[in-house]
Amino acid sequence: MGEFVEAMGQLAAGVSVVTVREGRDDVGATVSTLMSVSLDPPLVLVSLAAGSYLTEMLLRRDRWAVALLSDGQQAIASRFATPGRPSARLLLAGAPHHRGPYSEALVVEGGVAALEVETTQVVPAGDHTLFIAAVLAVDYIDPAKTPLVRLRARYRPVS
Repeated sequence: MGEFVEAMGQLAAGVSVVTVREGRDDVGATVSTLMSVSLDPPLVLVSLAAGSYLTEMLLRRDRWAVALLSDGQQAIASRFATPGRPSARLLLAGAPHHRGPYSEALVVEGGVAALEVETTQVVPAGDHTLFIAAVLAVDYIDPAKTPLVRLRARYRPVS
């Protein structure tokens, strides 16, 4: 198992924050498993630990948001990677964000892009759950920013 984890750590992956509005609160987590699945229709996939609180929330709420982080947002990535159930509003204190009009989720600003999506398919996969979602809106794109990636267990800018 350790060798598998180390092998997968050699693959650079974009760092994103997934958020969902849950009743009166907001929940979120850092992910490095976001990928495009289809252009027509536009679909994305995110993989989450099956027992995570965010997985529970996405099984209840179909609409959610994802912000693709940029260099300089390492602190936000670290905050959302913290175990437990901290409120996304607390994790975003002092960081620019807005509420998405389609998902009602908090959208982190200042990244390279952000999407609002709606889950269309849920697939159990080992100890994870895959959420395939249709893109409802692209909240913003900022190609002038450098994406943040995770490689060998560290956050790094793309150089």
